[in-house]
Amino acid sequence: MSEPVFFPLAGPVSLREVAALSGAALPPEADGEAVIRAASPLESAGPDDLAYMDNAKYAEALTATRARACLVSPRFAARVPAGTIALVTPQPYRGFAKVLARLFPSAARPTSLFAATGISPGSFVHPSARLEPGVVVDPGVLIGPGAEIGTETVLAAGCVVGPGVRIGRGCAIGPGASVLHAFLGNRVIVHGGARIGQDGFGFAMGPGGHLKVPQVGRVIIQDDVEIGANTTIDRGASRDTVVGEGTKIDNLVQIAHNVVIGRHCVIVAQVGISGSTTLEDYVVLGGQVGVVGHLRIGMGAQIAGSSNVNKDVPAGARWGGTPAKPVREWFREMTTLKKLAARGRDEAGEG
Repeated sequence: MSEPVFFPLAGPVSLREVAALSGAALPPEADGEAVIRAASPLESAGPDDLAYMDNAKYAEALTATRARACLVSPRFAARVPAGTIALVTPQPYRGFAKVLARLFPSAARPTSLFAATGISPGSFVHPSARLEPGVVVDPGVLIGPGAEIGTETVLAAGCVVGPGVRIGRGCAIGPGASVLHAFLGNRVIVHGGARIGQDGFGFAMGPGGHLKVPQVGRVIIQDDVEIGANTTIDRGASRDTVVGEGTKIDNLVQIAHNVVIGRHCVIVAQVGISGSTTLEDYVVLGGQVGVVGHLRIGMGAQIAGSSNVNKDVPAGARWGGTPAKPVREWFREMTTLKKLAARGRDEAGEG
């Protein structure tokens, strides 16, 4: 990889530690005390680097790599060149992530932009706010009256924490983010520019004009949630907007008022979820999915990217298309349309 100048190396790691972190088998002939100093892609890795491979697309790059060691799934282990140590594991990418976190711990979440410890000069903390020892507050941060923030939480430059907000322990709030009318659990990551707790889009519409409906709910974000840059999560109207434990939300996602998202869901960039929709646990929404309001998407369902969901989705279903439907049905329709279009061209004498 290019020189990681923005992320200091926490120190080299031995092959034995790499194997332990990744759950890989260390070959008997390998020197467990050999040192890994960096992590790199297959094609640019050198003799002090760790690489990984779990996709057939990169099989040729694997055979030519110069990495000291490579995390690799069993099906590709035989392709690892003689000069590279094969660390075989069922989940190479997951193992690689754990080693990267050991090598570059500061890259895992937003950190102070001011190398700050404690409360920086130039921040604005209301006298009634309560901060546990070990909270880091950058310059330009504003913390409102009655807010409570747990130990080891980092508030990066320019972020805003509203009155009465509760933020748990070990959280990271990125630069320029705002957290209002919300309770956050422990180890929550909010990336820069995210907006949490603003009012939802609620109007009583009529020919005489559109009357704004006050939004008096909250946002509840449970432990270990990650929220991407410039994502917006509206507070509830008459009940809370909720994001469940371990859910991961990408950049530029819109979550409307009263939405309830279950545990360990994955929501990819540019998704829009309309008001009062419920996602059960382990739901996956691909990029640019749109979901109509007041729907329920069942546990473990997966929606293909760029799909539009306009009715309830059963648990465990795989849907795609516009409007979204079971994937097999969607594929049959696309195949039929393709054949009809080809037949039309043939009948018209087109090439």
